[in-house]
Amino acid sequence: MSKHDFTSDEFASRKQRAREAIGAAGLDWLVVFHPVSIRWLTGSDAKSYQEFQCLLISAQPGPIVILTRDGERNEFRDDAFVDELHTYGGGEPEDPIEAFAALAKSLGVHEARIGMEVPAFYLHPHHYVRVKQLFGKAVVAEPTNLILNLTLVKSTQELQYIREAARIADLAMARFAHSLAIGRSELELAGEVYHALLTSGSGLAASPINLVSGDRSCFSHGAPTRRRLQRGDFGNIEFGATFNRYTATIGRQFCMSQPTARMIELYDVVRRAADACLANVRPGVPALVPHEAAKQVISDAGLNHGRVHLSGYGLAPGSPPSWAEPLYLFGGSSTVLEAGMVITIEPPVFLGEERLGARLIDNVLVTTTGYELLTQFPRDLIIKETNGSLTPDEKTEP
Repeated sequence: MSKHDFTSDEFASRKQRAREAIGAAGLDWLVVFHPVSIRWLTGSDAKSYQEFQCLLISAQPGPIVILTRDGERNEFRDDAFVDELHTYGGGEPEDPIEAFAALAKSLGVHEARIGMEVPAFYLHPHHYVRVKQLFGKAVVAEPTNLILNLTLVKSTQELQYIREAARIADLAMARFAHSLAIGRSELELAGEVYHALLTSGSGLAASPINLVSGDRSCFSHGAPTRRRLQRGDFGNIEFGATFNRYTATIGRQFCMSQPTARMIELYDVVRRAADACLANVRPGVPALVPHEAAKQVISDAGLNHGRVHLSGYGLAPGSPPSWAEPLYLFGGSSTVLEAGMVITIEPPVFLGEERLGARLIDNVLVTTTGYELLTQFPRDLIIKETNGSLTPDEKTEP
């Protein structure tokens, strides 16, 4: 993403909404650490999340202030909407918390009611402790999802980028299906997918490809290996495509030759669970409802012990290692679906004792009347015959 991917008016609207949310939370300042929050507010796509960085935004009109390592200065200058850019380090080490303390003091942040994000992956525990010590009792809240919750309903331009990512994901899945062959390794097939993604216009997705086959098909998030496909293998693939960092994900089940009765049963259960989940997606419905519908199908089949993760989640313009946002189709979720949200549908069954697993992954846009399926590649089990041919439903040109 870049500041050039959206109009200045859209960024201005985002900043105003953020200020209103900060004020409504009873805060004067918010210290932002999550790279998706920073990207949404400024457009920056810099890799500065690898080190200490933060954005400071107040509830009142004023500058958007960034502190980042000096190596990202030029990228923030050219590609981000920031009012004040401060950097530390560079040719020699510098304590980022000391640089942050001086910046915060110059802005008068110590004298205010402060909230701070505490995101997974992006804030080192030592930095967290020192920031808390720096501000003391001025830190009155840790509203980690305050900005991220504002991103859940996508704008018209954001949806255009997500639709393009979904189109690219479909192309890459078609390449994968046509590349399946006994004797090819999981890594070779992953290479075919990545080649299709990058040559079709996708950026690098925030999370790597999952690709498992044979006895490894019970791994719910297994990375591809040198293992070569064999006749009779059951397998699963999941990957993401991105366009201007906006992500679409897709996952399909495959079999090398005719599947066994048990393979067909597992595939049928996850497909019916996904269909039940989809049937309950519409605005005004708690996110818990489609999850419970999918869970019921799997439970009725006696496979609840294989339901190893949630039924779906929201999709963000991700940063490594995740493209998920805080919208979960899972127990305990308090989110209510709204038109404009984009979610994955992926209720799973993975059975370690049987060395088998199955999952379909599709993305949907919540519309004013229900949902729109964004990923279009056929949801049928991909069956590769021993002669190298695909079943009729999978004869889609990449």
